Amino acid sequence: MTHSFPMELLKSVRTPFYYYDTQLLDQTLDILRDMSNYPGFRVHYAIKANANPVILSHILNAGLGVDAVSGGEIQAALNAGFAPDKIVFAGVGKRDDEIELALNHGIECLNVESEAELEVIESIAAAMGVKAPVALRVNPNIDAHTHSYITTGLAENKFGISIEMLEAIVKRCVASPHIDLRGLHFHIGSQITQSDPFRMLCNVVNNLQDHYNAQGIYFPIINVGGGLGIDYDHPDTNPVPDFRTYFSMFHKHLRLRPGQELHFELGRSIVAQCGSLITKVLYVKQGLNKRFVIVDAGMTDLIRPALYQAHHTIQNLTSASGETAVYDVVGPICESSDVFGKDEQLPVTTRGDLLALRSAGAYGEIMASRYNCRELPASVCS
Repeated sequence: MTHSFPMELLKSVRTPFYYYDTQLLDQTLDILRDMSNYPGFRVHYAIKANANPVILSHILNAGLGVDAVSGGEIQAALNAGFAPDKIVFAGVGKRDDEIELALNHGIECLNVESEAELEVIESIAAAMGVKAPVALRVNPNIDAHTHSYITTGLAENKFGISIEMLEAIVKRCVASPHIDLRGLHFHIGSQITQSDPFRMLCNVVNNLQDHYNAQGIYFPIINVGGGLGIDYDHPDTNPVPDFRTYFSMFHKHLRLRPGQELHFELGRSIVAQCGSLITKVLYVKQGLNKRFVIVDAGMTDLIRPALYQAHHTIQNLTSASGETAVYDVVGPICESSDVFGKDEQLPVTTRGDLLALRSAGAYGEIMASRYNCRELPASVCS
């Protein structure tokens, strides 16, 4: 079944812009809540995926927390109405003022990426006369089988503390009067479409818990991050990810202790399918060997294809032709990488047609730039 777009609304807005289907977002959130309804399970929304205020209002109403990776994201979450004690602060390079902001507001937890960072947090907490709630981000050296730019759990990546270095840092936390060790944090990558990496992560967590419990060290929180992928190729067939399999696998394979919480940080899987980038065809250009559809959106509006070699389903919303043709769909930016799709089979397309680049609700609007002095894309919701 093809997604139904509010065409009168879309035709009234200057392109390019993002369109968000809030009904699909609410449906996704409802299914997420139902499928994650296990004892101790708590879901935080990875706000880096999309910080649009309307999107955040729906996520707030669904009762989720927030995973932030900058002071700006913490502030965006606070401005949207999220309670400080439902915000966690991750990120490999936290500035001193961002740490102070987090501690001043009493956020739930800071996820620590290195001993050097722990030293700074400890020093700032001591100067402020507070005890900093922290979780230690562990690098489990697991291959997530995703794009190299969004793989974060290998030993060669910049993220987290190696298991070999963890014990000394755990003991330092336990001994510190200015650190409240709340848990262990993991995140192995993004757009993960296989179950094996998550199952391997469960085994790592189980072994680490056994090791530290034997020493009398217990963690109130285990945070397994996010990473659940979506179906970019079939957005209408699979508009909502398989949350049932995802959460049931952690329930089955990860051995929580009594009273322990299991936290998740999901972004893409919540918001990607509800968003589309709407763009207008400027020209259809016949080259020597190729036919190009040149649209008014570019890599400044949606950088994923240029940055990650990602592909978004492209849909012509206005062509009435019953025939199809093959095109390369490209933007106006002065970069050869400004390409949305090659050899795309579309209905015969002409100047003025509206195209939708589907599954663009995550890492789309939030990553837009003003390169070439272009305006940032607007957004509309229905």
